[in-house]
Amino acid sequence: MKLTFLGAAQTVTGSCYLMEANNKKVLIDCGMFQGHDKEEDLNFEPFPFDVGSIDYLFLTHAHIDHSGKIPKLCKEGFKGEIICTKATADLCSIMLPDSGYIQESEIEWKNRKRKRAGRPLLEPLYTYQDALNSLKYFKPVSYHEVINLDGNITIKFSDAGHILGSSILEIWVREENSEIKVVFTGDLGNYDIPLLRDPEFIESADYLIIESTYGNRMHKENENKLRKLMNIIEETIQNGGNVVIPSFAVGRTQEIIYEIHKYRQLYQKDMEFLKTVPVYVDSPLAISATEIFRKNLDCYDEEARTYIENGDNPLDFPNLIFTRTPDESKMLNEKKEPCIIISASGMCEAGRIRHHLKHNLWREDSTVLFVGYQAPGTLGRRILDGIKKVKILGEEISIKARIESIEGYSGHADQKGLVNWVSHLKKMPKKTFIVHGEIEAQKVFAKLLKDKFGIKTVIPQRGDSYELTPFEAKSKESIKHLRDNFIRLQLLAQLDMLAEEVYFLTNNVDQEALNIKEDEEIKILQTKIEEIGASIKRINSIIKGSF
Repeated sequence: MKLTFLGAAQTVTGSCYLMEANNKKVLIDCGMFQGHDKEEDLNFEPFPFDVGSIDYLFLTHAHIDHSGKIPKLCKEGFKGEIICTKATADLCSIMLPDSGYIQESEIEWKNRKRKRAGRPLLEPLYTYQDALNSLKYFKPVSYHEVINLDGNITIKFSDAGHILGSSILEIWVREENSEIKVVFTGDLGNYDIPLLRDPEFIESADYLIIESTYGNRMHKENENKLRKLMNIIEETIQNGGNVVIPSFAVGRTQEIIYEIHKYRQLYQKDMEFLKTVPVYVDSPLAISATEIFRKNLDCYDEEARTYIENGDNPLDFPNLIFTRTPDESKMLNEKKEPCIIISASGMCEAGRIRHHLKHNLWREDSTVLFVGYQAPGTLGRRILDGIKKVKILGEEISIKARIESIEGYSGHADQKGLVNWVSHLKKMPKKTFIVHGEIEAQKVFAKLLKDKFGIKTVIPQRGDSYELTPFEAKSKESIKHLRDNFIRLQLLAQLDMLAEEVYFLTNNVDQEALNIKEDEEIKILQTKIEEIGASIKRINSIIKGSF
């Protein structure tokens, strides 16, 4: 059996792995690279395999960094089966067409500029229709269903607790009178996520491919996150302001709706205001995703199912309002009464959230509350880091609003959660491949696994291949151009982000405050300079280690 790492190798995006066994070719995930424009250029590379030769695609979950290139794969000749859970297939039925629409819209915008400049026009990665066409290849299965496939391949999906329908994938391959078991964790969920069950444990693996997003850190506020959420909401509403929550449309939005509903039920007398303050969900994709959540009750945890059994829909309450049209969205910023606005995108890079930030960041009585990871260079990250002014939709906005963050709502297990999951393996793997993480997190996690369990680990680079035998994993020839192109574009992206950080730093430092030695301004400046220095060192280390 041969395993090749095509994505999510020393990065948290673009998940894709190619498994070859018994003359069968199988993809595990087929995700888009997301983040900086330069890194997203990787999505336009030709697939490094004959698309028509792929027999199966096993999809761990619906997030675009795991599923987003499926329409491209189908458009270019894939005719096999896409096997995943029913909830994953349901979510892909809205997320992939939405992604296709975004591809078309972005290319249309770029082509207007290219046409004026006399440059050749671009084609979208895929279209809305391409995404719709790809849905016919999906074959939904149930959790724990044992599926026997051609090529002596057997698979089973278990609950990963990450988003609705997310899966841990067990694969058994029988070759030459011996059997090898490979386990892909997909994205392992955080423990005690609202609505969803905790990740299931697996008893054994000959080879383990495990995510490491938070392999070097713990989540803060896991236990008291609900109380903090409600305190922030209550204080802001009482001050007459709005609570603006940038939120990912699938997963995080539904969790926040559930938490508000739960708190209304638990503290009815103390939280009367929650029965009257409007809660707006302002994201068409989030609205569609919420409907899919309501139709997949079998994925809920015991607490959420109890609500259902008592005739109470945990994703609905009287003052929850869905705004579907652009006009309805714009009207929210004309309302006088305080409200809660949950809107995408989660990192504030696009979508309706930018309009709500424009109308609320300057208000001292309003709060912007982050409930998800903010990547370096994004608008959300700059706001969270304490920048004083931002430019949104062509207008400079002074930031006077209260800025808050709750890490406990992360959809990924932290270091403690990852270690706890590994500790439940009764038979430890011969080799563990650490994927889906930044290199710093992966190195820390690899050392931890070795010290705690004696596990041998590999941190593969993009394009690396291994032959998996019943006895050992043998390194094979890598696909060098995949590795080199990834490193090149990663460097260019980091240089762009570094230049942007320097620009915002020099244009947003309060010179007058520094002249009178304002401690807060000086501390912010020192922190940003240290971060820039660390970025430069990181770029240097990549260059020295790779070329």
